[in-house]
Amino acid sequence: MIGNAFLLISTLFIMACQTQQDNHYEARLVGGPCEGCEAVLEYDDRELNQVDTLPDFNNQGQKIKISGTIYENDGKTPAEDVILYVYHTNQEGIYEAKEDATGWGKQHGYIRGWMKTGKDGRYAFYTLKPAAYPDSSLPAHIHPTILEPNGKYYWLGSYHFAGDPLLTQAQIDPDDPRGGTSGYLSLQKKNGIWVGTRDFILGKNVPGYNH
Repeated sequence: MIGNAFLLISTLFIMACQTQQDNHYEARLVGGPCEGCEAVLEYDDRELNQVDTLPDFNNQGQKIKISGTIYENDGKTPAEDVILYVYHTNQEGIYEAKEDATGWGKQHGYIRGWMKTGKDGRYAFYTLKPAAYPDSSLPAHIHPTILEPNGKYYWLGSYHFAGDPLLTQAQIDPDDPRGGTSGYLSLQKKNGIWVGTRDFILGKNVPGYNH
């Protein structure tokens, strides 16, 4: 019994050390308050790659693909091992949660996903173009959050879509957009899917990023 207990304790200790080595950072929110940004941490690393298909993609709606490159602070070097988390409403403008939802899946709904960049800094995700909130002046949008390999995480401006009558000029062409680029997308149809592109620069216009 003592031997078995010692073996169990040793195994747990080794597993804890391995976890610390795998997650060799302390997650830290930067860029100001953000309710729900910690949802970026709710991932299983074994499942992440550069491309994700969100759970709604095979439902009825306008199929879209959004892709881009995430760059280091210099705006030129592709950023590797960056996690991008996205979530959005369903075709009724609701963050629809599943009955067994846990964590931020209860608030963000089931239409969400995580991608992790490779050496080329690329990411892409497939989903349906979301609907705007019911009885709201806000345009349809997709929320992105970044988690860097050093543990810094922060929100970025939403993806928006050309032609949305609810769009404002500030949403189309914002001053000093977080991540360095506007989220305004002009989708083009290719092979039956509407395609848009948006790149990011890590920490660009994110307050307190270098502190």
